[in-house]
Amino acid sequence: MCKDVETLTDTLRIELTTPVTDQRPIYITGNFCKWLPDLPANQMTQTKPGHYEFEFPAGDDLPFPLEYKFTRGGWDQVELDRWGQPYGNRVTSQSQGTILDYVTRWQKDKSNKTSVAPIIEVLSETFEIPQLNKKRRVHVLLPHNYYEQPDKHYPVLYMTDAQNLFGEGSTYGNWEIDKSLAELAGEDKGDVIIVAIDHGDEERIQEFSPYDNPRLGKGMGSLFLRFVTDTLKPHVDAQYRTKKDRLNTGMGGSSVGGLLTIYAALMFPHVFGRLMIFSPSLWISQKIYFDAIHFFEPFETRIYIYAGGKEGANMVPNTHKLEETLHNQGFGYSRVKIKTSIDPKGQHNEKRWSKEFPLALKWLYFE
Repeated sequence: MCKDVETLTDTLRIELTTPVTDQRPIYITGNFCKWLPDLPANQMTQTKPGHYEFEFPAGDDLPFPLEYKFTRGGWDQVELDRWGQPYGNRVTSQSQGTILDYVTRWQKDKSNKTSVAPIIEVLSETFEIPQLNKKRRVHVLLPHNYYEQPDKHYPVLYMTDAQNLFGEGSTYGNWEIDKSLAELAGEDKGDVIIVAIDHGDEERIQEFSPYDNPRLGKGMGSLFLRFVTDTLKPHVDAQYRTKKDRLNTGMGGSSVGGLLTIYAALMFPHVFGRLMIFSPSLWISQKIYFDAIHFFEPFETRIYIYAGGKEGANMVPNTHKLEETLHNQGFGYSRVKIKTSIDPKGQHNEKRWSKEFPLALKWLYFE
């Protein structure tokens, strides 16, 4: 490591959190190494997706105060603020312990002119869910040029199961919506803000299900939707340039998250006008069909439903039954457009939902 100033400090650790879609390595540079932007010794260690750390060697001589920046390998790939402007030098007088930093955006690699990946921000690691007395991590995926168009407003899609949607995904798989959004941006059909909410792990089914089930327990889906409509949506609308009306507000999810999305369409039509329903867990309760019967005089709405033939014997028949129920109730149906996609070989997994996501997003928002 380069040394400019002979001031002895104790061990100092830097921990950095940043969007997970950029695979370039991260370096720390500063007045401790003549501001060289890509020294191998100063490359940060990735501890998990989106999380990096760097520890100055114990007993190393460092300048005081310490000034530093993060780069992706050069001064043409440096950290930026959330508006896409150069970030000022970070300065600290701390000589030991841990410093927690966050980078929202990075300057694009000039050699990769086709990069249109969405900007992924952590809205909060511990967003309060007062309706359930819980906290949850929430991500926001913004169009790649969001900060370059300060006067533009965007439709929003709220999605469940954020752990499975982008970046490295989870042990269950990955929808790879970040890659789909980049491809859609190349078609000028990626201008949607995605708000992705982490699920509650072992409490996931109870949180998402709007109905009680003798085997699964009490369903808290209506409370979860109240969180989205009454708490999360106002916060997102205040912080980002969204189109707030119902025709530009959507909900999406798979499995029990798909069931929750149907319930959002039926019980919160004044909030949600675009629904992305993949492989819904209609088996949880027959009450979903009775609620669908009362879906009369609805607002203008678009509903995209996907089901696979390899998801059990009842998935496709139940999906057709739901669609027929909505059709047969009749009242105001001309204002509701439903597109049903059936894949006879489709399985119940993130890989299959990944293929369906761009098709559904385009139909819901751009066709």
